[in-house]
Amino acid sequence: MMPYQEILFRPGSRYGYSNPAFIYLARIVEQLTGDPWESYVQKNIFAPLGLTQSYFRTTPYYLTAHRSHNYSVERDSASGALRTIDHGADFDPRITVPNGGWDAPLSELASYTAFLSGVAPPGGTTASNDVVLKRSSLEEMWQPVQPMSEGYEAGDGQWMGLSFFIIGDGADRVLGHTGSQAGFRAFFFFSPRTRTAVIAAYNTTNIAAPARELDRRVQRAAIDLVR
Repeated sequence: MMPYQEILFRPGSRYGYSNPAFIYLARIVEQLTGDPWESYVQKNIFAPLGLTQSYFRTTPYYLTAHRSHNYSVERDSASGALRTIDHGADFDPRITVPNGGWDAPLSELASYTAFLSGVAPPGGTTASNDVVLKRSSLEEMWQPVQPMSEGYEAGDGQWMGLSFFIIGDGADRVLGHTGSQAGFRAFFFFSPRTRTAVIAAYNTTNIAAPARELDRRVQRAAIDLVR
């Protein structure tokens, strides 16, 4: 991958989302700890937070009955009719595991979001939160670094922190992230002030413009709700 990459601007001077950057970050973690990325996350994030059904790559046999398939909706080039294609359950993200390879039920994403929000997950406590990452480190990750689009002003725009999208500023800021892999799409947004969150996941990719606009409307509604 490296020979095909180039640095377009001085790091920290402007915004540009980069999936390879997360892959390089994972390689740094591996070099510093001696653990493969998946093992490091399992030992230091999943286990302390009690995320027993979270995994990477192919699905464990005892969870296969619960794994959803992923689909795409496409227009047939010959007939012009819409068709739904079933891509099955598993896919191997290979080298891209660090930038979107986490498989989990929504309940465990809720537990992870509870950790970020500083609240106890259902039936649990916050005792293990600082074991995963100190609160001060999370707060550092949530500071605006660069605007995500030209023309935005602090307070009404979107900013990039350290791996987090930041919408607005001050007490009303909303944090989160969006993403997709194969036919799956997901997002989560939460408010540190209200300690509420919205999590959404789709197992169908539809490239039609109305579907993309509907996804944006759902995201805007989620941000308004957690505020």
